[in-house]
Amino acid sequence: MRALVGLAGMRVQWFALLGSFPLQCLPVWLFSRYQCRVYLTFSSCPDDCWLLSAIASLSVHRFLLQKVVPPDQNFQNGYNGSFIFRFWQYGQWEEVRIDDLLPTQDNDLIYLSSPEKHEFWSSLLEKAYAKLKGGYRALDMGFPHEAMVDMTGGVTEVLKIASLPRDLPSFLRQLLAKGALINCANCQGPLEERHELGIMYRHAYSLTAVEKVKTSHGTKYLVRILNPWGNTEWEGRWSDLKGPEWNTVSPEEQRRLGRVCREDGEFWMSVSDFRQYFELMEVCYLTESPLSSVVPWSCITHHGNWFWQNPQFHFVLTKVDEDPNGSQKTCSFVLAVMQKYQRRRGVNLSIALHIFQDLSKLRPIRCNRQYSSRREVVLRGELPPGHYIIIPSTSEHNQQGAFLLRVLTEQGNAVLLCISFLQLPFPHQAALPPTKTVKQLFRKHCNKKGFCKPLHLHNLLTEAIQGGVLAGSEKYLALEHCKSLVILMDSQGIAQLNWPEFQMLWDKIRRWTDIFLVFDKNKTQHLEYQEVPHALKAAGITADDLVMQLVGLRYTEHDMTVSYPGFLYLVMKLESMICKDGRRLRFSNQRC
Repeated sequence: MRALVGLAGMRVQWFALLGSFPLQCLPVWLFSRYQCRVYLTFSSCPDDCWLLSAIASLSVHRFLLQKVVPPDQNFQNGYNGSFIFRFWQYGQWEEVRIDDLLPTQDNDLIYLSSPEKHEFWSSLLEKAYAKLKGGYRALDMGFPHEAMVDMTGGVTEVLKIASLPRDLPSFLRQLLAKGALINCANCQGPLEERHELGIMYRHAYSLTAVEKVKTSHGTKYLVRILNPWGNTEWEGRWSDLKGPEWNTVSPEEQRRLGRVCREDGEFWMSVSDFRQYFELMEVCYLTESPLSSVVPWSCITHHGNWFWQNPQFHFVLTKVDEDPNGSQKTCSFVLAVMQKYQRRRGVNLSIALHIFQDLSKLRPIRCNRQYSSRREVVLRGELPPGHYIIIPSTSEHNQQGAFLLRVLTEQGNAVLLCISFLQLPFPHQAALPPTKTVKQLFRKHCNKKGFCKPLHLHNLLTEAIQGGVLAGSEKYLALEHCKSLVILMDSQGIAQLNWPEFQMLWDKIRRWTDIFLVFDKNKTQHLEYQEVPHALKAAGITADDLVMQLVGLRYTEHDMTVSYPGFLYLVMKLESMICKDGRRLRFSNQRC
């Protein structure tokens, strides 16, 4: 046992597990009970209870806990005094190895401990997480949803229960059906004190079920709540111990619900009481889960950076949710943007998410209400099938930082594609007509039904180019170029575009045209071969040497230059070949 001064001046002793117990009572690594329970020791720092809520939630679901606490570790079989834990960090699971020394004061563990005096998995897990974050003191500054993310790899959202939908049972059932973890808390009183009806203030409870119960007075919706680290019970209506409401429920129905008349930390309460006596709800959306017979959320990730301009992502929704009771055909989604390494860099950006359908209207159709300096910002909602633009943004201009964007959808139908990264100087001369003129050209060249086919696009682009600073380059525009452009934006596979789809394509063409003008240094209406990689990067495409060799062979003229129509065709082809991670264009045998 070693002693040192630390943790706000306390004299701390480091307690070695092995060798501190008699042989007939060896320390236990994993669970001594089917249901694990953890609690804060008397001398614990109250700020650490945010971590406790995450660990307690994991302890209810062994599959999740075993991802963080790898099994087959013990104090025998070649034990070397160390343990390994895993935590999710920015898209991947990282291992953290620690020794078996634990901080104590007066022979008591300072932070987390187990009711079983020789069970130490929670204390060791806490130490590993402290090492990941930079020390025990760093744990004082956390948020509960951060720990849930780090220990599940899911996307976590904090909701005010008062603002949840009126049909709360259906809302909760949908979350549980997708395997979500739900924690709830009442933060209106002092830490660890009990409400007169038994709810402990500032402690996380787990919501594990929503049931429609038959009573002699009709049906009633109840929620099942679990206090993972204590035995305190709800003492209001529908109390397991003395609630007279259970007299209206048949014994068979009570057995179906698994009602147990004892103080075990698990209880039922009405939905109305849940609204009244709990304030916050933390929902963790999982991308893999054995908790549900329904396939959980499908997740697409993108690692990127904020530069001088906020990046933009093409977001395509095609398959509607499977909701037999839903009258509207919509696609559910959860977006999450996470700042990477912000504490390590000592920088906290204020960030938010915006979804646009038409960038020219300058008004998002979905967005966060305000910017937040939290590590991760979440935006949940539903949208009709269609094409959208996601913009993760910072509150101030010209800020730089790395981020992780995650897009969760029920049907796995999202196509995420980076379409811009760099802020470019705006060309002083117009190369293409304004939107009003383009709409007139669309009516002029497209068929009476309002659809644009490849030949229509060829005629439209030819006339549009002839009226701008790139006049003359239309001679390089081939029908093959227009066929490919139409196929890129055609979501129905019918080789024609309606007006909204054409608008999306036109926004791309305008963006690519501006890039072309910026990098056409000598104003020849052609890009030199060495200018092409920089232009592609400005379009959000990083091409390696092999890609550039293929560009030289396939997309250049005889003088190794790329014409304006050829550049549009090139960017479109490369953009359609980028893998879902959107980070770097590469050729491989894997399907993207």
